[in-house]
Amino acid sequence: MFLPDVENNPQPGPYYDNLRRMQEAGVEYPQIWHLFAFLPRATGHLARFTQEIMRGPAPISPGLRELIAAYTSYRNGCPF
Repeated sequence: MFLPDVENNPQPGPYYDNLRRMQEAGVEYPQIWHLFAFLPRATGHLARFTQEIMRGPAPISPGLRELIAAYTSYRNGCPF
């Protein structure tokens, strides 16, 4: 993580809970969860937006959107 103050100061909420579970299990997780946990009120709209883009009505299936996102992340060196 490039923002240690963000990473080390999560606020109570669902992303805080998810972070702790993943860390305790030693499982890799999306680093953006740190930002979501740090400012849950400010990032809630981003989470809803992402879900709508990935799962809402569209000319391509959610599975194909996930595949495109995974490939893009792979090309960017992101462990998504």
